[in-house]
Amino acid sequence: MSEKDLLKAADLLQAADLELQAAPPSRARKLQAASPSRARKFKIVGTLIFAAFWFSAIFFHVVPSLAHETGVASKYHAEGAKHVRKNVIFMVSDGMGPASISLARSFRQFRDELPFGNTLALDKHMIGSSRTLSDSSLVTDSAAGAVAFASGQKTYNGAIGVNPYKVPIGTILEAAKLQRNYKTGLVVTTRLTDATPAAFSAHADYRFQEDLIAQQQLGGYELGRVVDLLIGGGRCHFHPVAEGGCRADATNLIVQAQTDGWQYVSDRASFDKLGAKGEHVQLPLLALLAEGDIPYDLDRNASVYPSLKEETTVAMNALLQASLDDDTSEGFFLLVEGSRIDHAGHHNDPAAQVREVLAYDETFQQVLDFVNKHSSETEQFIVLSTSDHETGGLATSRQISPSYPDYVWYPEALDNASHSGEYVAAKLRQFQAADEAELGKFIGETLRSDLGIVDYTEDDIKTLSSIRDNAIDYLNNLVSFRSRTGWSTHGHSAVDVNIYGYSPKRKVMGEIYENLAGNHENIEIGQFMQRWVDVDISKITQKIKNVEHSPKDGVSAESVSGDAYHFNV
Repeated sequence: MSEKDLLKAADLLQAADLELQAAPPSRARKLQAASPSRARKFKIVGTLIFAAFWFSAIFFHVVPSLAHETGVASKYHAEGAKHVRKNVIFMVSDGMGPASISLARSFRQFRDELPFGNTLALDKHMIGSSRTLSDSSLVTDSAAGAVAFASGQKTYNGAIGVNPYKVPIGTILEAAKLQRNYKTGLVVTTRLTDATPAAFSAHADYRFQEDLIAQQQLGGYELGRVVDLLIGGGRCHFHPVAEGGCRADATNLIVQAQTDGWQYVSDRASFDKLGAKGEHVQLPLLALLAEGDIPYDLDRNASVYPSLKEETTVAMNALLQASLDDDTSEGFFLLVEGSRIDHAGHHNDPAAQVREVLAYDETFQQVLDFVNKHSSETEQFIVLSTSDHETGGLATSRQISPSYPDYVWYPEALDNASHSGEYVAAKLRQFQAADEAELGKFIGETLRSDLGIVDYTEDDIKTLSSIRDNAIDYLNNLVSFRSRTGWSTHGHSAVDVNIYGYSPKRKVMGEIYENLAGNHENIEIGQFMQRWVDVDISKITQKIKNVEHSPKDGVSAESVSGDAYHFNV
């Protein structure tokens, strides 16, 4: 009897037992009285089945495991047992709290004229929530939050791949590559050297060490190259200032990477040549699609920048195919980050945030479609999605007068905006006005065309004229006020964030529920991934104990704190 047959038999037994439990008392007594031997038969059969099940578990799982540990193939493997690959797609919605989901869902229903019962793809797969505190604060930053996922350990705000004592610690990506020969990838909409992708692929005392992070991501440290695919922004830290970048040294990592065999992509045209499904990707792939962050989805020119969904589709297909082509590979690990949800929260920009959340949700659905298509007896998948923290203290309502509150918020005010506050602020900075009258006229036209605001006042024009070099907060408040969107901070908050999970396989989905349903510390998500992939990151930690990770100039965390960690935020 196969393991599948055993599980099916166990399900039938469970169904019979549930039938008895669910029956009305009179029927239950009748069932028991009419066939007393039936219960005895079920007990006997049940005992035999579960005995067989446990024997199967020992034979199919323990024996191969021992063979793997000793490096000796068992007879089971030698006779051609099916090799099961275990693939992980881990998604991080940076800065997205529960209110962000509510905001985006209601906005989408309004914009697309959908019924109130229409929900997001994420909504259908929520399984629990996560507590987000770091080792140094009740309010985490993205670096410490990402280390919790990557290494399953708490650390201080600003840390990248190091513990609270600034000792480098291994990550699941590194362990999956070195212990299971996984194909690995990072896909983001911010800089690839930013906190979340860095925490999976580098080791630095502080997140601002982006030059060092870039070097390590390409293999410039003790472990060599462990990342096969990098897609995102952040070209700046891969080439020197003298060549238009922002590296403090003279090293051009892009040229060096190409010399080392990396396929390099720098723009939309070369990205499109990879193929819609990544059929022309040659690993390792370095795709640096922007000098800094990729623009908000609300501002993104589709002819210049691919979407998160497009980036992820290329990455999934390329990594899966590479894994299938390599007989020694046991799967792939892909990190996907909706990075700029966080930036919209820092900016208190509700119009930008709803579009970022919806772009992330579309990507999540694309991931589900992909794993459903490719799941098989030999190809298992888990899809996990969560946030490192909430940003902005977002509320989908706002008190604007001392009178009795109106229970409202207005998604149409967000729908009216065709650009973000970041975009409009840059537009105002760059405008060359001959005089105040011309500037005032330009500001009014911009408010109407880009933010959909027609009821601005002369005071608004005067204020924006006087602060146009730093107008982003004022602009975003104009939209937030009209939509009745509330914010409590320009930083992060300590609110719990949602956990979403999915696998096409019932048994694997059961493991996800068993480990992550309910409320958990963020480190439990990272620890579960380690167990499921079956890696030991402590062995990686031993290999990187001498890795360079401290700033050469002695800069400390005290000099780079709070939102200063964020590039142009």
